[in-house]
Amino acid sequence: MNEQFCDVGEITLCYETFGDPADPTMLLVMGLGTQMVGWPEEFCRELVGEGFHVVRFDNRDIGRSSRIDAPVPTLGQLLRRSPSAAAYTLGDMAGDAVGLLDHLGVDSAHIAGASMGGMIAQSIAARHPERVRSLASIMSNTGSRFKGQPHLKLYPLFLRRAPREREAYVDHIARVFKAIGSPGFDHDVEEIRAVARVSYDRGHDPAGGARQLGAIVGSGDRTREVRRITAPTVVVHGSADRLVGPSGGRATAAAIPGARLVTVEGMGHDLPRAAWPQIVAAVAGNAHAADRARPAAQAA
Repeated sequence: MNEQFCDVGEITLCYETFGDPADPTMLLVMGLGTQMVGWPEEFCRELVGEGFHVVRFDNRDIGRSSRIDAPVPTLGQLLRRSPSAAAYTLGDMAGDAVGLLDHLGVDSAHIAGASMGGMIAQSIAARHPERVRSLASIMSNTGSRFKGQPHLKLYPLFLRRAPREREAYVDHIARVFKAIGSPGFDHDVEEIRAVARVSYDRGHDPAGGARQLGAIVGSGDRTREVRRITAPTVVVHGSADRLVGPSGGRATAAAIPGARLVTVEGMGHDLPRAAWPQIVAAVAGNAHAADRARPAAQAA
């Protein structure tokens, strides 16, 4: 990895770039408790092959980016969806991403986010529209209590505290992805375990993921904000997603004017390698269409 660091206010972000900086930038935003390595390097290089300068980064409170000195939300706060659960909001995390673009000297970028990263990407597009050339919201939702919620059988798994010992942690992550992964695609256990080991070695701190969950809960229903998005948008969602139900993707596409919904049959809450052609085609196709329309819009 070619890790680099930048300061955004009091936050230090760890990031990595791929491809030619002269190409349009695509910023990849990862999800809850997941480091930037959740975007596999090979996936990033496929986007480079589509003509993009790709940037992936660790959100605050994860990986090698800054940890926040704040209490971990209680189970009661999370279950009540209390705003007091949040030490920071998704909007603050969106501001981090915009600060990274500032550091890179990128005026506007294509933004793609997965899961919580999709929520952050939506917030960037809603709050900083001039910085977003296109938006791809992947396996995400609008924060509605009634759309895109987890299957009830998953709650015990996610309420269980992750082990601190390395191999026990790897086993735990393997169990999680077996539960939420894609039943319609091959399940590569060894690849999941390899990514888990890299993540553990880069920085294992369950408190950060808990605070990120607090940010999701504390940000509430964002449907009204999402409706303000003007960037050309594609919404990608798996038909078999048990963590963020497919209704979350449908609600997101319905809320964003002109958004296109792409349903990947058999995909759960992960990025299975065999689904990359569909995901990359949707994300890159939307971005290329936005760039083709951009000169005409600027001329008008």
